[in-house]
Amino acid sequence: MPPHFSFYRQQPRGMHLVLIALAGFLSTTVWAEEKIQTAAALALPSIEVIGVSPVQGLDQPKREISSSVQSIDQHAVRASGAASLPELMNARLNGVTVNEIQGNPFQVDVNYRGFTVSPLLGTPQGLSVYQDGVRVNEPFGESVNWDLIPRQAIASIDLIPGSNPLFGLNTLGGALSIHTKSGLDAAGSNVETEVGSFGRRTASADFSGKPGAENNPGVFFAASTFREEGWRDFSPSKVDQFFGKLSHYNGPLEMDLAWTHADTDLTGNGLLPDAMLQARREGIFTKPDRTQNRLDLLSLNTAYWLDENARLSATLYHRQNRTRTLNGDINNDFEGGLHDMATGGDGLNIDTAANNRTRSTQMSWGGALQWSRLDNDNNGNHHVAFGATYDASRTTFAQTTALGIFDAQRGVINATGEVLDNQLIGTTRSGSLFATDTWKPMREIAMTTSLRYNHTRVTTHDQGPNAPALEGDFTYTKLNPALGFTWQLDPAITAFASAGQGNRAPSPIELGCADSANPCSLPNAMQSDPYLKQVVTRTLEAGLRGQNDALKWNAAAFTAENHDDILFVGTSTSQGYFTNFGRTRRRGVQLEMSAQHGAMDWRVGYSYVKATYRSSACLLSPDNSARGLDARCAADEISVQSGNRLPGIPLHSLKLGADYVFNERWLLTADAVGYSRQYVRGNENNAHQAGGAFFGSGDAKGYAVLNLGARVKLDRGWELFGRVNNLFDRHYANAGALGQNPFDAAGTFQTNSDQWHHETFYAPGAPRAVYFGLRLVR
Repeated sequence: MPPHFSFYRQQPRGMHLVLIALAGFLSTTVWAEEKIQTAAALALPSIEVIGVSPVQGLDQPKREISSSVQSIDQHAVRASGAASLPELMNARLNGVTVNEIQGNPFQVDVNYRGFTVSPLLGTPQGLSVYQDGVRVNEPFGESVNWDLIPRQAIASIDLIPGSNPLFGLNTLGGALSIHTKSGLDAAGSNVETEVGSFGRRTASADFSGKPGAENNPGVFFAASTFREEGWRDFSPSKVDQFFGKLSHYNGPLEMDLAWTHADTDLTGNGLLPDAMLQARREGIFTKPDRTQNRLDLLSLNTAYWLDENARLSATLYHRQNRTRTLNGDINNDFEGGLHDMATGGDGLNIDTAANNRTRSTQMSWGGALQWSRLDNDNNGNHHVAFGATYDASRTTFAQTTALGIFDAQRGVINATGEVLDNQLIGTTRSGSLFATDTWKPMREIAMTTSLRYNHTRVTTHDQGPNAPALEGDFTYTKLNPALGFTWQLDPAITAFASAGQGNRAPSPIELGCADSANPCSLPNAMQSDPYLKQVVTRTLEAGLRGQNDALKWNAAAFTAENHDDILFVGTSTSQGYFTNFGRTRRRGVQLEMSAQHGAMDWRVGYSYVKATYRSSACLLSPDNSARGLDARCAADEISVQSGNRLPGIPLHSLKLGADYVFNERWLLTADAVGYSRQYVRGNENNAHQAGGAFFGSGDAKGYAVLNLGARVKLDRGWELFGRVNNLFDRHYANAGALGQNPFDAAGTFQTNSDQWHHETFYAPGAPRAVYFGLRLVR
């Protein structure tokens, strides 16, 4: 096995946290049984509650939350049949859209209200993601690897909108809080297998319960495996996951010790030029495009009830993700080089392609401590909390390039002589203090004030051939406030409003790739280390929600403005750099309605999001037809004006869903999503037009997709289920970018760069797919 695909066995630097966690957990088995009153008064079993900070123990009734929180429970997770978390969110969460940039269900950009969270470096990240209070945004670039989140173990998901400072760094547009199952929940076991289109084969099993004596710890574990050949050429993927949790509640002490392990190998063949897409949707541009992840996450969540109203909560974690990538790309040095006929070269098919390999190990560790208390007295009701967090990370990164040529299938061959391009160590240290208070001066009114201070230090240490070019040491601080209120106008209607501020410090990959004169090769090569400002976002939201019998509804309007936004500016198909860009704004409305009428459950969601630039600037975009037309910009630059729409974000989205129970055995489900058109990356000025040397419109057209599912209960706990995705086999694209195509119609590399085409590249949506499976529920 080549070294770029091997995983090295390393002793984690944070192993002391593991030992502390294990010792703490085992100590609960001998904890004295103290019969004290726990906080039954704080828990409201009949009312839906939401965790309003990552640390457990600060839950509030949903009716007192001053924003449009959305939730998915484990029953909806299972009923959806979604293979990945982005697929589930796209179907069930209003305001969420996806861009299938890589053409892989686990490598999807997820957008919410115009903010994005993605596994791809180079995407401006604007959402934070937590699993049981542990931040899972990768420290190197704030990206999120969806293949590392254990879907089989999900108990619930909360999507909290806005710049909520309690969720810390990168909470610009919202936070996704994922909660896993526990062995202290309902006991049972499940076994499931599924097969279907494109060679998909999955199997999973989970168990929940308390083996042995009644006072033994609760045990939950889940294991799953996923295999698929993919609907596009040369696109196999595998995802293996394991999750285990031990839970023990003994008197005032509660402890959960969890381990997440994932071993994945994903192929994401990315965008396809329009001409190739029209000829054959299953085709690919270049290959290979492979990403391997191996994750181990150990976390310990504890809580101690100081009295019936006060609780002390703590989280400790250690996380390590080892990533290997192999990307077959065009040699960016060929154009204008020795063998380019257009510049007087000899036009030979030599060094036309390149295999770019990366190795990285991202190790992070840290913890949080929080004290919370609920006070009831004649002067009002206060729910207060104070806390502190500390997160640290260390990333080792190396990139190599080996030059070669393309074969007839545009795969890179004859690539020899690997050259080390970059090698560095990136570290982050982030400490925070936070406080929040929800005050109810009257039963119908709740006011929440929050404050968080963030202090972050980011360093890079160059160990590569051009050291010390990447040396950097930057410190960022910010005090972020938030204010919100709810007013229950009558038992069926609640008004809410909130204002908040969040920030994001630049990550090591952004600081290491911020020089326009030295662009980076995606996904993450680095050339220089200029200073970048931190991003600061301010959000306002207001709306009404209500419930009348079985009908629930929500209507909200919002605006969010980024200052010193960090954007990735493309300089070619596979190169670019990060830069600060003045201001950007997201404005819109969000409408939801759901109800249950007899045997029918239905839901409707509509979202309008207008994401625009609010500053003017010249941005590099060499494949845009409007490049160089503004005298203030260079020849390869476009003029972006205030009011231009951000690429990748459709204005309108509509989601419909229904579940129909025929009888105690049969259940039918249907969901449909529809999106309006969006501009592609590289068309930030919204002015690109097809014609002459430029092919493609510069936008992705709107589309709609319908999915159907069914489940039938058999005897003795067996269930048979199936679903059809994209029932009408619609051809659509949900993302794109302007780029340069050096291949002719037959797929042969052209050694004269004058014959290369400026073209719109698209992310084709998956065709019709049929899946069916069998499940045993005990």
